[in-house]
Amino acid sequence: SRPKSKYPRCPKCNKATYLHHKYKHYNRYKCGSRKCNHAFSQYHNLNIDLASSENLTGSLSMKGMRFPLHTILTALTLYFLNNTSTRAISQFLKVTSNISVSHVTISSWVHKFAPYFKEKAKIFNAQLDLNSDDWHADETVVFISGKKYYLWLAIDSETRFVLAFHLTQARDSDAAFILMNQAKSMGKPKHFITDRLPSYNEAVKTVLNESTHIPVPPMSSDTNNNLIESFNKTFKAWYKAKKGFNSFEKANNLVYMFIFHYNFIRPHGSLNGSTPAEVAGFNTNDSNKNNWFIAA
Repeated sequence: SRPKSKYPRCPKCNKATYLHHKYKHYNRYKCGSRKCNHAFSQYHNLNIDLASSENLTGSLSMKGMRFPLHTILTALTLYFLNNTSTRAISQFLKVTSNISVSHVTISSWVHKFAPYFKEKAKIFNAQLDLNSDDWHADETVVFISGKKYYLWLAIDSETRFVLAFHLTQARDSDAAFILMNQAKSMGKPKHFITDRLPSYNEAVKTVLNESTHIPVPPMSSDTNNNLIESFNKTFKAWYKAKKGFNSFEKANNLVYMFIFHYNFIRPHGSLNGSTPAEVAGFNTNDSNKNNWFIAA
């Protein structure tokens, strides 16, 4: 493109610039002077789309169920804590409690209550202090009906709390903007640590402009992103047992349920048996956790 008067002047030499690349949330300009050749961004359209975690489908209540709540919660715990299949859970309930429930019914339970637990999390999040030194972000691949998707994640280093997620087929700056925008509602970190995917650069500058962006290479010996890799290892062990997902809506709900369990219920050895939420200031007890906070 040739320099145009409507474009901003170069902040370095005040010469005319040209549009190098147009993105959804910002434009990238380059100085028209070959001697200068400075590149910079100018932001626009910060009406950022909602993360997939904000578009859950299902039930907002656990009342009026055919089976006792204890049976449902036992199934949820086995599914999300022990990577147990729905068929194995059905068999377990029959052998241990003489309860006949089909694996199809259990398959419905494990994703349909995501909106209910999201409402719980909104209340609980008010107790949390997540303004720590470091937040980390990463993407991991999952397959839905045989197609590749990216699960974008942000996690707090001090508490191991998963701050935000976004499930999408994109691995671009739009997805990074969505993840950052969702995470910022949870607090403000001093540093935001990512891999060297360029998609993060402008998103962190714009959405988390008070934080320092630290892009690190894989397996860096200094500040690294191994913390979120630890989450990915736990998630992948669970995901592998599921052999992929068969619809986006169910996948999105299941990921939310896994993260709710990971944040509020699953004990973490690296946190001396506490949950990430407890380390962040959430006040609860074992009875509430074991009962998935139904009475909370």
